[in-house]
Amino acid sequence: MFFDRERELKELMNLITYEPNMIIFVYGPINSGKTTLMEEFIGRLSDKYVTFSINLRGRFIPTYKEFINVMFSIKKESMAEIISEIIKSGLAYRGIPVPESILRKLLKYEEDPFVFLEGYFNSLKEKGKIPILILDELQVIGDLKIDGPFIYSLFNFFIRLTKELHLAHVFVITSDSLFLEKIYGEAMLYGRADYFLVDDLDKNTTLKFLKELGLEDEEAEFVWSYFGGKPVYLIEAVKHRDRLKEWCEKQLRIRTQMINSIIDMPGIADILREFLNKETIPFDGKISEPVRELVRKNVLFVDLPNGVIKPQGRLELLAIRNALKRNTDLET
Repeated sequence: MFFDRERELKELMNLITYEPNMIIFVYGPINSGKTTLMEEFIGRLSDKYVTFSINLRGRFIPTYKEFINVMFSIKKESMAEIISEIIKSGLAYRGIPVPESILRKLLKYEEDPFVFLEGYFNSLKEKGKIPILILDELQVIGDLKIDGPFIYSLFNFFIRLTKELHLAHVFVITSDSLFLEKIYGEAMLYGRADYFLVDDLDKNTTLKFLKELGLEDEEAEFVWSYFGGKPVYLIEAVKHRDRLKEWCEKQLRIRTQMINSIIDMPGIADILREFLNKETIPFDGKISEPVRELVRKNVLFVDLPNGVIKPQGRLELLAIRNALKRNTDLET
């Protein structure tokens, strides 16, 4: 559900008024509303833009063929007819539409997908259209290898589309701090990528959102105290209004139990203690193994461009403090 992200939308719209020059990483904590924001962004574009949106969330992509099947969508028409349809309508597409004959060639390695896409986007540009390529949760192909790690070939192609040819805007959406670290640390992306943070809603926006959904002031404040501005929890809280306190406490108990299950692992408690009196800690340029484990468990989020580490949300912050308190009580 989209709500009051006008500032972020304005910034995104401003980015595409200039010729493509950077890969844009749209990043932020889990469930902060990145995909919803980008869908709203797509819906507000004028017909001079053509968007191709590839959502890899929940997809198992162990092979090149699986990636190609996700990347492209089949249409029976010829390539010329597909381009003509796009030119007339300026639609947004889930996947990149191609004839079945082209897809077969791509799957059999008879045609280079990067060369093909460059020609595809050039055809659109020559007709006055501006392509926008959006890939959501790209980290799922991080281990895919084709004559070496495929992810590097893919990003080299993105660099060519943006920095070199100024042919298409490329947005990569991720909530995975470890993937971002891997890409952020690659010298090949220095000066070729920018980072766009989509964080949880602030308090004023959260309270306004909850009240528009029907909660009273006191109820809205209560929900904020548990979940901060995490959109997915705010919507669920409204659904459980008839037993709000019980439901909120249950969510906190579940997260606390999860943290308790790993708190005895080496270094974990030491990292978590940093959040007893702080909501963020500085990032020193290296992600330690305990922090990596907490990121993998969706407890912590590492915001590399801004140099901070923080819990994934307010619920995780409360769960961290509860787990530490329980651990201390057990020790005494």
